[in-house]
Amino acid sequence: MGHSVSKETSIMMKRTTQIFGVLVLLVSTLVMSGCQGGLSDKPPIHINPNMDSQEKFEAQEANPFFEDGRAMRLPVSGTVARGFLKDDVVYWTGRDEEGAFASNPLTLDQALLDRGRERYDIYCSVCHGLAGDGKGILMTGNYGYIPAPSYHTGFLRRRPDGYFYEALTDGIRTMPGYGSQIPVGDRWAIVAYVRALQRSQRAPAVDVPESQQ
Repeated sequence: MGHSVSKETSIMMKRTTQIFGVLVLLVSTLVMSGCQGGLSDKPPIHINPNMDSQEKFEAQEANPFFEDGRAMRLPVSGTVARGFLKDDVVYWTGRDEEGAFASNPLTLDQALLDRGRERYDIYCSVCHGLAGDGKGILMTGNYGYIPAPSYHTGFLRRRPDGYFYEALTDGIRTMPGYGSQIPVGDRWAIVAYVRALQRSQRAPAVDVPESQQ
């Protein structure tokens, strides 16, 4: 009989614990939901406040320390963002220090040509054609555009690399500039690929590998 009472008591205690747990969970949920979106005059609790409460001036705030009263300061004269020093004149402008068009400053290899081809197909081929013959889809689709020149004319074959780089950067005649869209390195890669296109149309047989002649 004693063993039977002890077992019933154990079951009741277990059920009471479960019910108590459910009640605690419900109360906690109600308390948390009631606090959500509520306003308080007390500062938030920070376990590690660090510099949260430092004295500082926010953006656009007045600052009496400076003569003009502005908290936001202009960069020091001559400040250059990291990576934009532009000390390599040829790389950034396509011209040498005397102002003459320069040669491509990048090392010509297969990786550069592959990158140039990829960028050329995206930005240039729609007008200049995949072969550089000026027969891109915009030129042959009767859209009313002024015809793009072919890269295979004698005039453009004789132009220095810097000529193409400058045209690609700033635009020329009716062609818009792409300096804001194509990074400098990619512009030089495109120039290298344009040179490869020019040579491909007038290459002698000796330039073709024997296995493909």
